[in-house]
Amino acid sequence: MRILIVGANGTLGKKVSLALAAKHELITAGRQSGDHHVDITSESSVKRLFKAIKPVDACICTAASGDLDDFPTLTGKKLLANMKGKLMGQVNLVLIGQHYLNDKGSFTLTSGVFADEPYKGVTGGGLISGALHSFVLSAAIELERGLRINAVSPGMLEDSAKDYGELFPGLQPVPMDKVTAAFVSSVETSVTGQIFKIYR
Repeated sequence: MRILIVGANGTLGKKVSLALAAKHELITAGRQSGDHHVDITSESSVKRLFKAIKPVDACICTAASGDLDDFPTLTGKKLLANMKGKLMGQVNLVLIGQHYLNDKGSFTLTSGVFADEPYKGVTGGGLISGALHSFVLSAAIELERGLRINAVSPGMLEDSAKDYGELFPGLQPVPMDKVTAAFVSSVETSVTGQIFKIYR
């Protein structure tokens, strides 16, 4: 398969790329790195990306992350700014990409544990991931031509625990191979509308 990976140079994207590279042709994209540059918050940039590459069989997004927030000073405006990348950016890839993927192609988005396990400082992260889950469930019954969509919702990544683990006491790091295996399953099987929750 020809697979577009947006965010392939990030902590997770690198491992997902390694897991898929042996069997598939990868096209990488990112804001400042990869075979192609893209700003997923910009619809015109996403359109240019899909027009620039030949039709692909799968699109994976591991790009963008939500910022930490301070609830007493949190505003709707700050939440919207936080949602622009990880939520609407990934939604853009699907709404635009559905017109460019090959028949029976697939989308795999990345959400996160805070949709289900709340912690202080991540109200925006929980909102974003919860919304992504709802979007995946809805899109799975709307997409045509046999297109599929899933999300991988990882907990604290093993490779990120040293930097962020102390902010979330009790949140156990999850092995990277368990997370990457979920991306492989999303791409290589026929499942759709699935939220792969890799929390432990």
